[in-house]
Amino acid sequence: MTTAAGPRPAAEVAAGLGTLLGVWAHPDDEAYLSGGLMAAAVDAGSRVVCVTATRGERGTPDPGTWPPARLAPVREAELAVSLAVLGVSEHRQLGYPDGGCAAVPAVGAVDRLAALVAEVGPDTVLTFGPDGVTGHPDHRTVSAWATAVVRRSGPGRAPRLLYAAKTGAWCDRFAALHRAIGAFPPGLPARVPADQVAFEFVLAGDLLDRKLAALMAQASQVTPVVEALGEDAFRSWVAIECFRPAVI
Repeated sequence: MTTAAGPRPAAEVAAGLGTLLGVWAHPDDEAYLSGGLMAAAVDAGSRVVCVTATRGERGTPDPGTWPPARLAPVREAELAVSLAVLGVSEHRQLGYPDGGCAAVPAVGAVDRLAALVAEVGPDTVLTFGPDGVTGHPDHRTVSAWATAVVRRSGPGRAPRLLYAAKTGAWCDRFAALHRAIGAFPPGLPARVPADQVAFEFVLAGDLLDRKLAALMAQASQVTPVVEALGEDAFRSWVAIECFRPAVI
């Protein structure tokens, strides 16, 4: 178990992760949870590959205006711009239905993801924890797929698996904000004890600017959040990234 000794510079963290593979459910998950880390890894000369399980075609409160067939290509285009801002040039799309990952046969999904892991050969895999951070069924399912792939790799051959996490301090700091916008269901996000944190860092300067630009590139999702929170609060909210080691 890795114990965090307080926040560390993102560049220092990224330099030790080697080839990085992020496995996420929807466009924008990667930027919210690991945008700074991905940018820092690219800066360190590491290979960074992003996998997205769905096209995010149901990510709207207004499906009349934005039916899935219309929203999907918009979100794909937004994601491409967002990743380019971070310097990430490799993206793989699994094409599973948004909101329907839990209904996808797990064996087939895990096999596809295992083939990608074998192709990329990552040193580190990033994904959601079992609770999916927000509890979203797609998030939880993608976490289970990624975890199964790493377990399948076997001792000595498996990449390091890190779950996106939130500390109690982060939850407390932003509790009023979360209540105001209904960001999480009751009991989430899970509070990760300090001795279970692999690393936590606070983005600043260019890295934070790049993460914010990457998020704003996904305007269909992010603009309403920024309008609800205000730019300063949003900037503080997304500046902290945290991961915990998976127990395999």
